[in-house]
Amino acid sequence: MIGPDVSVRPDGHRKKRPVCPMYAAGDLLILMKTTVGMGFIGTGFARRVQIPAFLACDGAKLVSVSSGTIENARAAALEFGIGHFSNDWRETVNHPDVDLICVTTPPVHHKEMVLDALAAGKHVLAEKPMAMNAAEAEEMTRAAGQAGVLALIDHELRFLPGRLKAWSMLREMAIGKVRNARCTFRSPTRSDRSIPWDWWSDEDAGGGALGAIGSHVIDSFNWFLDTPISTVHCQLHTHVKERRYQGNSRPVTTDDEANMLLRFEDGELTDDATGLVSISMVEGPDYQHRMEFFGDRGALRVDHRGEVFIAKAGDADWNPIDVELPKGIDGLFESGFPSGFVAFAPRIVEAVRSGSGSIEHAATFEDGLKVQRVLDAARESDASGRAVTLESRVSANRG
Repeated sequence: MIGPDVSVRPDGHRKKRPVCPMYAAGDLLILMKTTVGMGFIGTGFARRVQIPAFLACDGAKLVSVSSGTIENARAAALEFGIGHFSNDWRETVNHPDVDLICVTTPPVHHKEMVLDALAAGKHVLAEKPMAMNAAEAEEMTRAAGQAGVLALIDHELRFLPGRLKAWSMLREMAIGKVRNARCTFRSPTRSDRSIPWDWWSDEDAGGGALGAIGSHVIDSFNWFLDTPISTVHCQLHTHVKERRYQGNSRPVTTDDEANMLLRFEDGELTDDATGLVSISMVEGPDYQHRMEFFGDRGALRVDHRGEVFIAKAGDADWNPIDVELPKGIDGLFESGFPSGFVAFAPRIVEAVRSGSGSIEHAATFEDGLKVQRVLDAARESDASGRAVTLESRVSANRG
């Protein structure tokens, strides 16, 4: 197949167009795009993290931004020098100079926006959680496969150098077979009752701690251990039950605490392994995001910036591993998410420029679907008060 950046002479020889660099694929000369046009839907996480990160990337051009209000879209465009802004996200999707669409809206909108972007032939980076449920995620995954474009879920923590180091150490059997995996996420950010009601408080919009943070935790377990979660027992809870809204109070219908007991299938890295997850958006005093893996020959710990520690069997304390702690984004608290995305962004740009269909370690739509199935099982478990086995759910879906 000959792409649009390769010209063919009448004698059959392929000739590059002189406007951009090239690389060789066999005997076919394929041209890299000189710039990648970026389009952003949403001005929350995109404005704080994604746009500044892409702005620092060679070969990225910020083309269009859209938001639910024209004021937010205009403000983001003025702040970062983006030429086109709108309160109609379809204008960003259909902009002729946009190559990659970043969807950073509440989850309730993800399916429609992603499907439209894929239908328009655009590459897609979708925020997590991928969708409202597994049925939506399955439809999106099928569409991405048919579109033949780069389709990714923004699990940027995979790209922290410390997490990549820990991923390799697990495969080197540094702690042997994993028996237990744990994650503790603690943040006081939503303990303030004066924070107004918004989509994060709305179950129908896809808000809540399980989706926002639990999706990252589940993806991290899937990526680190490369084996499915087989059973979920989940308890969700809402501590701040009302928030102010337009001069009144409005009920919060989402969780600000999520706790999960897990079992993992046996794999190359796991043996009869269990898991424990504690997520709270209302606990302080400090921020903590810690992953721990306990094996038959020791333990491995990864903290929120990607700090790595190991304790071999018999050690009395954790021993630090020398890893890079990358720079985040000026003015933002370094929770690991900003610096993770700063590391991820240039790989996305390079993949689109080169025409690569994948990025090593990046979360695909298939990965997003796996996470969504666990999220669905967790919500079912909370509602029923019983553990839910995912193997039967997946088999039922296939049937």
